[in-house]
Amino acid sequence: MGARITIGQYVASESAVHRTDTRVKLVLAGAYAIALFLANGWIGLAICGALAGVGYALAHLPLSLAFRGLKPVLCILVFTIALNTITFDAGTSAGADVGAVALIGAFGISLQGLASGLFFALRIVLLIAATSLITYTSSLVDIVDAIRSLLRPLARLKVPVEDVAIVCAMTLRFIPSTVEAAERIAKAQQSRGLRLDEGGLLARAKAWIPIVTPLFISMFRRADTLAAAMDARCYTGNARTHLHVARIKRADSFIGALGVALLACIAVFL
Repeated sequence: MGARITIGQYVASESAVHRTDTRVKLVLAGAYAIALFLANGWIGLAICGALAGVGYALAHLPLSLAFRGLKPVLCILVFTIALNTITFDAGTSAGADVGAVALIGAFGISLQGLASGLFFALRIVLLIAATSLITYTSSLVDIVDAIRSLLRPLARLKVPVEDVAIVCAMTLRFIPSTVEAAERIAKAQQSRGLRLDEGGLLARAKAWIPIVTPLFISMFRRADTLAAAMDARCYTGNARTHLHVARIKRADSFIGALGVALLACIAVFL
């Protein structure tokens, strides 16, 4: 289970994408998400998919990694496609859906709805792939520093930038570890005779209680240990210094500007 969670994992390499400033990658990811959801046609979506493929190729990462984290959201993808495909207006009346195939009376499948469902599902897939690419090519420390740097102007408005950056970093870090803990607890309970695939829906939901309860206890203990460790290191979140101050290179600035411009064109014209 833990191997299927890609968010929060880092794959060390010496590729061009790994060497790119993390702030530029975060800005490009935000612009990519906006372009992805503003693109109204398949051409724009296809270009976004091609850009994601180019990103993985430049990062020397196989495309299989881009889709490894889809299983947790597989239900959402299936629900999105099914919700758009099913129609109750597939009869032969004058107001019936022309592109629908009737199955039982007015109940049927809309071909146009199927295309829309696939379109929306592909958006989610590409968004997860782009998000995973950032965590694959940027270490946790780099992500924290990048978030802190991008949010620094908000410090004038009394926004706790340091705390926001730390919270984002901890969230990314503990997603895979929490999933791995859930997997270990589930295997331990199953070895004691717990059955998760027997009975009705209510019985299966109750069967997860012996897994969820110790998982939450483990999460609270881990949070308490982390808080104690940060307190022992006198962490306050203010006036932190850094051994190396990251500076955006001209090449990274050019790549960022070019990428944002391209994604803006996709969002506006496609």
